Amino acid sequence: MFDLFNEGGPLFMGLLTIEFILVIVVAVRTMIKYSGDALSYAEAQKTLGYVRSLGLLAFVTGIFGQLIGLYDAFTAIQEIESVSPAMLAGGLRVSLITTLYGTFILMISLILWMVLDNRLKSKSVE
Repeated sequence: MFDLFNEGGPLFMGLLTIEFILVIVVAVRTMIKYSGDALSYAEAQKTLGYVRSLGLLAFVTGIFGQLIGLYDAFTAIQEIESVSPAMLAGGLRVSLITTLYGTFILMISLILWMVLDNRLKSKSVE
């Protein structure tokens, strides 16, 4: 797991990890505050919407990291002029790591949002 983190690059993998932590913190904080009646239903809905937005930001950050990696790889290929297919495949594999991590964060954030949104709706009916 740490190998993938290092291969993906500390800058974008670090940013994605921070975004993942923010998704978890916002989701948990919203439910705790709403359960303790510190937030109204409308405020909780608005704050919970940030979970989706942060997940989407992570997805876009992952794609941006991949595009920068591909740009660097293609620049290196242009300078070298002869690249083996194995080396090219390895570079493409590494460039996908940030996109996969961003997609994973988006999926987790959407699942969290759906579950917590249903809990908010069921609690507001009570």
